[in-house]
Amino acid sequence: QVQLVESGGGLVQPGGSLRLSCVASGFTLADYSIGWFRQAPGKEREAVSCFGRYSGTTYSANSVKGRFAISRDDGKNTAYLEMSSLKFEDTGNYYCARVQNPWQCKDYDFRGQGTQVTVSS
Repeated sequence: QVQLVESGGGLVQPGGSLRLSCVASGFTLADYSIGWFRQAPGKEREAVSCFGRYSGTTYSANSVKGRFAISRDDGKNTAYLEMSSLKFEDTGNYYCARVQNPWQCKDYDFRGQGTQVTVSS
């Protein structure tokens, strides 16, 4: 059974940092491309960053470039999203997904439930 479980969200002040984790089970993460997405209340889903099977980071939203970094630990079958210099507008539910095209970073076949990130002073 394919599963993706996120953790690491929380309440953080502007300028702070968080590291989100996405543990995969039921498949080998290294055999697929993975992405992080976020959604805030009343807003459309936004692709944050994607990581290709062989090609590393393939996509980063302009709004997070230079602040967020996606990575993968094959030994732990886990993907990460390192977030720094967080802003109010980064608030949202962040979830990881198994993406079909990491360069487009758009469509996916499985996703996790997500972890809430709230940036507030």
